[in-house]
Amino acid sequence: MAFRSQTSQISHLTLRPLSPQDLDAAVGIDAQITGRSRRAYFDHRMHAALRAPALHTQFAAEEGGKLVGYVLARRLEGEFGRADPALRLEVIGVLPGEQGHGIGDALLGALEAAAREHGILELRTQAAWNNHDMLRFLDHAGFRLGRSEVIDCAIHAGRLGNFDAEKVLAPEPHRLSAEIDHSAPAANDFEALARDRADVRTLGRADLDDIARIDRRLTGRDRGAYIARSVDEALLDSAIRVSLCAHIDGGVAGYVMAKVDFGDFGRTEPVAVIDTIGVDPGFTGAGIGTALLSQLFVNLEALHVERVESVVARENFALLGFFYRAGFGPSPRLGFVKRLEQR
Repeated sequence: MAFRSQTSQISHLTLRPLSPQDLDAAVGIDAQITGRSRRAYFDHRMHAALRAPALHTQFAAEEGGKLVGYVLARRLEGEFGRADPALRLEVIGVLPGEQGHGIGDALLGALEAAAREHGILELRTQAAWNNHDMLRFLDHAGFRLGRSEVIDCAIHAGRLGNFDAEKVLAPEPHRLSAEIDHSAPAANDFEALARDRADVRTLGRADLDDIARIDRRLTGRDRGAYIARSVDEALLDSAIRVSLCAHIDGGVAGYVMAKVDFGDFGRTEPVAVIDTIGVDPGFTGAGIGTALLSQLFVNLEALHVERVESVVARENFALLGFFYRAGFGPSPRLGFVKRLEQR
């Protein structure tokens, strides 16, 4: 998102777009705050903003030619089942010693102005329940607890729920013509049945039309732009995207959009984030969602990722139940939202 450099109300403070030339200084400030270097995270975020500037909003606060703060945010469109756009505050940092002088407020103000300029009236973020400094900052800035639950799960290879629980992923009452016999399940039947029925593989560009078709059936909305962007990310950012498709008889029966996140919201360890999961209503009860999750867990374990996370509306009891049966539970992270007024 475009932004012109401007002088803040704080004396000698200049706000401008963050640039790759700020990388060393931003990494240094972050290391002082978190106690470790997260260079790979900042490097990736800055290059992602150069590659897709419409999706990223990143500002720098400069004082006397020195970087003293930064904020990185990303546009949300269809992630986590959302219909309205939002801006996700991913990280905000101020040089220790300069904190408490209003620099964070100035950076957040620039972010809010850019959001309004593009018709976005909601900011979202997360914070750990025991990150008291960040919680105080969010409270002061006008954020409130959101209506979505942040859930997570340790990567494991155990049984992931049962097939009947997957009706929430494909709600229409259609089933495969060949019924699944649960009377004598194998010891690891989610693999013996679900994986044998579906060919689960890395998502590819050829899957785009099928995914968009399934998404329309499930949501009743055309989210083609979001799906296309997610597929492009899966291909361009292969180092962090771990999205999968389940194929049956040459067609896509289900998909899971996920990525490995190395630093958002102050994290210092990688975590996988599930953005979207869906199953073609024609395959309700066939274990496609279970097969996708089980393969995702296998792939994440190979990447040495130990946790996977998602965000679900708190009133979506059915989807929460599906994830809980797969081993998910409440995360120590809380979701926050700030609604903006159009000016």
